Amino acid sequence: MSSAQATRARLLAHAAAYPLLGVSDVFKFLHQGSFGCEHAVVSVEFAEEKIDAEFSSLKECDAPLVEELDGNYCRVHLSVLKEGISPETLARLFVLSAKSEDGLDALREKLAVARALAQEGVFAFGVREFAEALCAWEADGFCALHHSAAFREAYHPAYRVVAKDFALFLPLFAKIDSRRAQGVVAIDGGSAAGKTTLGSLLSKVYNCTLFHMDDFFLPPHLRTEARLKEVGGNVDRERFLAEILTPLSRGEDVCYRRFDCSVMAFGDVQRVCVKPLVIVEGAYSMHPELVSYYDLTVFLDVDKDVQKTRILKRNTKDFAARFFGEWIPMEDRYFEQSGIRRRADLVFCVL
Repeated sequence: MSSAQATRARLLAHAAAYPLLGVSDVFKFLHQGSFGCEHAVVSVEFAEEKIDAEFSSLKECDAPLVEELDGNYCRVHLSVLKEGISPETLARLFVLSAKSEDGLDALREKLAVARALAQEGVFAFGVREFAEALCAWEADGFCALHHSAAFREAYHPAYRVVAKDFALFLPLFAKIDSRRAQGVVAIDGGSAAGKTTLGSLLSKVYNCTLFHMDDFFLPPHLRTEARLKEVGGNVDRERFLAEILTPLSRGEDVCYRRFDCSVMAFGDVQRVCVKPLVIVEGAYSMHPELVSYYDLTVFLDVDKDVQKTRILKRNTKDFAARFFGEWIPMEDRYFEQSGIRRRADLVFCVL
């Protein structure tokens, strides 16, 4: 499907869901999808206060929790707070999502699609009203707009614009918030599934401690034939247990050394003052010998075609061949024989 076809499909769905849609509401829909909402960001604290105030007077409606915009963003309805997500977390997601993108050319292309739909009579307004409003909006520099009075009266919009990549994990944020952002969370999954990206996002949202299983790559002296035949044997789980999980279970600070596989050597000792929430990300983090130490487990299931594309993009041809010939088959065997996906508290499919 081309970008114009995708825009058309989303606008048709939006018009069907909101038949009283005005021209400013169409403009707002396309503007938010192209640029996000950086103009509305002051601080996390201010965003949280506004969410709290708006949620306290929230009216019942049939709006979906998540509504995709035509771009990299979506609208997350404030009723998501009823699912367990805290106002502070939603505010942080909103602020982290609020980045400007060079979307003016894309916006003009989307507006051309909207104009054609207005010509077809899809909207409650005609093409003449659309053209006049567009001329005025362009003269105003395509600034951010408010919803029309009719839209507000009929649909009571109450949402925040959040990056689509963040919105996928709303159930995870709700689980973490229900635990008051405390405990140890493991993120397992295949190569290129987004484990490191999710771990980084969680560390930004919660200002938590983050550990990477890649720092516990199996050193050469342990890479015996017998060890590599073990299910989940391709990681130094014994050292991870001794240096990370055991001290965590005792409420102690952590001292450990990263193993740098690029030089095949250990780094200096690092001392970590552990925060209330700890994230462990990486393949083999949910190994049967480790999983009992976690309060919450997450599995990222990646589409094989997406995985292949990402690996080829990130690596040289020779290094990518090692993923396909060695590491991914070992991961798949570990997932299947250890039942990792089945035992995870939350599973997300990365497409």
